[in-house]
Amino acid sequence: MVACASVVTSFKGMANWKLPSLQRTLENMETKEKFGDKKLVVITGTSSGLGRKTARAMLRTGKYHVVGAVRDTDKMEVVAEIEDFDMESFTPMHLELNSFDSVRKFCKELEQFKLSKPIDRLICNAGIYQPSLPYPKWSMDQHEQTMQVNFLSHFLMVSLLMPDMARAPDPRVIMVGSVTGNDNTVGGGGVYPIADLKDLEGLKAGAKNPVAMFDGYSFIGAKAYKDSKLCLMMTSNILHDKYHRQTGIAFSSIYPGCIAESPLFREKRAWFRKYFPVFMKYITGGFVGEEEAGQRLFQVAHDPRCSKSGVYWSWNGGPREGRGAEALEKGGQISGGGGAGGGWDSIFENDQSDKVLNSELATQLFHYSSGVTGAEWPAANQPKSPCPTLKVIGAVTQFVNKKEELKRSKVAGTAGAATQVGAVAGTVVDTVVGGTVGKALKAAQTKLLGDIPAEAFNGDFGVPQPAVTSEILVPAKSRVGPLRAVWRRLRRKKQPPIDEEHVSGVVHLDATTRVTVSQSVTDDEDTSVAEQVESDVRLALEGDGLPVPAAPQTFSSGIAAEPAMPSS
Repeated sequence: MVACASVVTSFKGMANWKLPSLQRTLENMETKEKFGDKKLVVITGTSSGLGRKTARAMLRTGKYHVVGAVRDTDKMEVVAEIEDFDMESFTPMHLELNSFDSVRKFCKELEQFKLSKPIDRLICNAGIYQPSLPYPKWSMDQHEQTMQVNFLSHFLMVSLLMPDMARAPDPRVIMVGSVTGNDNTVGGGGVYPIADLKDLEGLKAGAKNPVAMFDGYSFIGAKAYKDSKLCLMMTSNILHDKYHRQTGIAFSSIYPGCIAESPLFREKRAWFRKYFPVFMKYITGGFVGEEEAGQRLFQVAHDPRCSKSGVYWSWNGGPREGRGAEALEKGGQISGGGGAGGGWDSIFENDQSDKVLNSELATQLFHYSSGVTGAEWPAANQPKSPCPTLKVIGAVTQFVNKKEELKRSKVAGTAGAATQVGAVAGTVVDTVVGGTVGKALKAAQTKLLGDIPAEAFNGDFGVPQPAVTSEILVPAKSRVGPLRAVWRRLRRKKQPPIDEEHVSGVVHLDATTRVTVSQSVTDDEDTSVAEQVESDVRLALEGDGLPVPAAPQTFSSGIAAEPAMPSS
């Protein structure tokens, strides 16, 4: 793992290297003056709750410049003053996650703001929870608000920022998931409604008004929230599978615990907001305050141990009264993600449910979400060396490979008209090159490498099939323009000496019949035959290949079919 990481890092370093220029040098100097050695972090939803406390924790280290992506910048400025944010290291920027246009505008403004500084961390935190209404509310793009704000807009944002993040030395994309999206726990699998995307019929239909739910069923507000968290966790996994190796970005999701006093529950009824924190604190033990939850999210962004990709991070809470001797026997750790306490070292890689790990459904989610949002992603490739030699040799190899594939497709009978023309062109090129430079190279190869062992030809149980090939010869004195040199080389290839005014042409029709053509060619006929050859070639380029006479038959010009000698 360490070796692979070092290879990726070295390749990234070479790929990101550019020749210095005056403009780039000045921009780097300005970037250095603006950010110093601080890492650049983007957090959505920093004006309240988890995002607010995470931003504060990061700013207090003095090692990060935080961009707070918020809907209300005026409110953000007030919060920043209350929390005593260092405004030289904090920049609020407007982002309305209810609008894809706003996401794209935010990313463009961020590009201008950061100059040549790459983004080191992207924390997809902002979210809404609308469990009370019996009907959906719609975004500016006419998608159900919970799914667009929590998932679709973050999905689009990652696609827009990921190429720039790949330039950073230790980039991380962190999705804030939830126990409610992971149905292998009591919180996710034991509380109705349960997160379930089914076959994504709603998303396949566009997930647009009046289709609210990704599963295509009727709207349930609480389920929409849980489905959105399931989508985020599945997306984190597929981004890891597709892009971690080639970009070096660590994609992970987290569950920081149940923040029962969070503004996330502002749309719940008053009695719920009053008693739910009490229930979570003293009955389930799953309660976590905003401050501690912010520290946990900060840890995943900051701790070197959390640079691992493809992980769902959780924390084991510490012991509390009424939990029994079992917690004490485990060294003060309460098993399972959640609960307050436990400290920095209680972090662990949590298990993900079968739904989260469903790679086939995740692939469909990725595909249809890209269509809905208009997200564009780079081709998923393994890291390659940016060595110039590899690029040159690779280009030559690709040309040869394409040429051979054209010829092979014609033999297989799967080629269309355009492919057949390419196959003919490839055959002509091979014949010309093979009769000149190729002949010398083959001779040298035979000398250096020796003959192919006889054993290589043994053990073939295939039944010989008749083959159709053609050799077209034209007069030596042909005056047909640019094709003359090609046909003259074809004519000269391994042919016995002939009279200057005569030419012999052989058409191999099958394994048992050979037609020999011999005719006198005068100077006037010379031009006529050559023009006919050129006409045939031009027709081949426009149609289905060079014409081959039917066989066997007798021609009025004195062409007689005769048995072919058996091949040795």
